[in-house]
Amino acid sequence: MKFRVVIEQDEDGKFIATAPSLPGCMSQGDSREEAMRNIADAIQGYLESLDKSGDPIPMPITEEVIEIPLKRKAG
Repeated sequence: MKFRVVIEQDEDGKFIATAPSLPGCMSQGDSREEAMRNIADAIQGYLESLDKSGDPIPMPITEEVIEIPLKRKAG
């Protein structure tokens, strides 16, 4: 399965990773790469927990990217 992951850098320079379709599933790292490895582990654990409890696995969030031209006022 594929899950959307959002990575943001906090004020301390840490990278925070969340999986929006899995409520509460988050991790962090000192680099983007470390945060990605850690969130992958967190997602795996989350899915195993759902499986053990018999809960359904949420469907991944699908998204589209659109481009919006930036309009600036002259002057």
